[in-house]
Amino acid sequence: MAGVYKLEITESESELKKRLSQEKTGSGKERLQLLYILKTKKAKTIKEAAELVGRNQVTVQDWLTKYRQGGLIKLLEKKVGTGRPRKIPAWAEKELEKKLQSPTGFESYGEICSWLRERLGIEANYKTMHQLVYYRLKASPKIARPKSAEQSEERLKDFKKTLKST
Repeated sequence: MAGVYKLEITESESELKKRLSQEKTGSGKERLQLLYILKTKKAKTIKEAAELVGRNQVTVQDWLTKYRQGGLIKLLEKKVGTGRPRKIPAWAEKELEKKLQSPTGFESYGEICSWLRERLGIEANYKTMHQLVYYRLKASPKIARPKSAEQSEERLKDFKKTLKST
């Protein structure tokens, strides 16, 4: 009979069920579900199993090939995303984070760009720097706010006292 699989699933039904409930990713659950369906004999062929899981027959065959090659570890292995490397390497990001946490800090994102260029030799534009500092590092340049010359220290202390009590 075409499509009948010849695969020995080493895990027990109860073990697969337990792993299925503990799995966090959707793709991992689908793959464990496939093994569970085949182990409990709810599907006799790969085509039936593919229909029950809601995947193409070729995809299911690929999953079973991975299982044959390395068991559950290989089947549940996550893909490492490829892509271009970051414009600002991790070591430079750590240096920047240290500098942002220092009391002096920076006055603007432009100043951060020039600091990176001069001190670390890394070219980055304003938008890249803003996204890195604001969204990724959850920081911002420290800008001193102007203080009025007419402001009374005594009134400021009174205000802080009343602010704490409310």
